[in-house]
Formats: sequence, structure tokens, C-alpha cells
Amino acid sequence: MPAFPSLIETQDGSHSLYSEAFGVSYHSKYGAIQESRHVFIHAGLGQLLPTRERVRVLEMGFGTGLNAYLTLLVGQSSKKHFFYETVEPLPVPLEQVAYLNYPTLLGGSPADFLALHHSNWNEVVPIGTNFQLLKWHATIQEAPLSGQFDLVFYDAFAPSSQPELWEAPVLGKIFAAMASGGVFVTYCAKGVVKRCLRDLGFTVEGVPGPPGKREMIRANKP
Repeated sequence: MPAFPSLIETQDGSHSLYSEAFGVSYHSKYGAIQESRHVFIHAGLGQLLPTRERVRVLEMGFGTGLNAYLTLLVGQSSKKHFFYETVEPLPVPLEQVAYLNYPTLLGGSPADFLALHHSNWNEVVPIGTNFQLLKWHATIQEAPLSGQFDLVFYDAFAPSSQPELWEAPVLGKIFAAMASGGVFVTYCAKGVVKRCLRDLGFTVEGVPGPPGKREMIRANKP
């Protein structure tokens, strides 16, 4: 049984977790909320939101639930509809979830944040009126993805920790599950990952990264 990850505070005051098993933190030390907003909300969702009333999101790595919570808050403020499918083989213990300070810092509902974590696995659960959540308690290789995703938040641990998640078999599954015109974003900017994405058929660009990181990847499925 893997050891529980430990709670840490990042430089913007928001919490993250440190995984002893993988030797990495779940977010940037420069700021968990700051990083997630920059990479996934601004660089990813911001590309689609102005022209879409409904967005289908796939997230690799539910983790602390921060990306899902930020997306839920966008849905509440924009009145857009979200179907949010996420994959997590090692869920964060619910005892630790209660300590995460995201609702306090973001001014959102603590009940909504906890609902993301307490909702049943492997079934569609409504969170409010315009957000549907489907969490797979599985590896990305095992998860039976529903497909036709407009947006992918690729938030796996780094290639140095889990290289198999950044190689063609897995990334090809992601590509196949995306709709034409879909957007893929990740904090990672490694050249080998860019090349793999291009080989799979993505159009790849390097865009400015969050604080502490010069670049990140945004890719589009033609």
C-alpha cells in the first residue's frame, strides 16, 4: 500500500501534496492554484470558452481535484455546461481532502469541492446544474474513455516519474478520444513529448509557462 501523500504549502499560499512513492509534488512549488489556472484554465479552457456553450473535458490525473474545482467555478460564473471526465488510479484519501484550502482561497463553495471528491467513482454524477462529473478509478490504460473530448488537461506526474504516460501508446489513446479541433494542454514542455504528439498527428506549439517554468505545451487535433 503506497504511503499517503503529505500536505505542503506552495508559494501562492495554496496547498499541494507531495508523493513519497513517486518523489514529486502534485503541483509547482511556485503556486498550485497559479499553475493550474495558467496551464489548464487560461491556456486551455480559455481557447474554447468564448465559442462554446458546452465543453467536454478529459483530465489525466484527478489528484487534489483542483483542476476540476476551477472548471466547476468557471461553469458557475459563465453558465456554460461541462462534462468533466477524469482518471485517477490512486485517489487522495478523503481525510486529507478536507484540509486542502482551495475553497477558502478561491471564494468557492467548500461543499462543492468536497462533492467532487465524495462523488461515486465510475458513474456520471451531477455537481450543481451545469457540471457533470465522471471519475474513473483506474489507470489511463484501463479507463474506458467516453470520447469526443473538446479539451484535455494532461496533468500526469512528470516523465521522469512516470515515463509510460508520456509515450505513444497512452498519448495515442488520448488523441483517439478527442474531437476534431480539440485542445490538449500540459505543464510539460519536453522535446520528446512534443515530438511524440506531432508524430501522433497533433499540431503542437510551445506557449509561455506559469511562474518558474519558461514554456508549456498546447496541442490541437486537426
